[in-house]
Amino acid sequence: MKKVLFILTTTIFAMACSNGTTEAGKTTDTAKAVVASNSLSDNPDYQKGLALVAGSDCLTCHKTSEKNIGPAYKDVAAKYENTEANVKMLAEKVMKGGSGNWGAIPMSPHPQLKQEDVEAMVKYVLLLKK
Repeated sequence: MKKVLFILTTTIFAMACSNGTTEAGKTTDTAKAVVASNSLSDNPDYQKGLALVAGSDCLTCHKTSEKNIGPAYKDVAAKYENTEANVKMLAEKVMKGGSGNWGAIPMSPHPQLKQEDVEAMVKYVLLLKK
């Protein structure tokens, strides 16, 4: 959470120091990223999922942008379309554990988590699609 706040604060500061456009008057990539970031942070599925992931053991094996023990969240989002069927299927994989989709290292099961919480976490991950 501290990282998110730091990045958001730094980005807002950078935007305040610039008008967000190039000399030709086109919006810069930084400005587009801030708008995308702001729209995500306003999304209740994003907020709830982020809070649940931060309070779980998920970050032991996963990172947002780079592979750790398990796949990066952005890689998962790129692989699966954000549909209700995929949310349910991925939530089931989180709860039951398994291996094979991302390599030989198995993901441990998480039966102690509530189904609705796991689905919220999966929705958060799928919102990270590039």
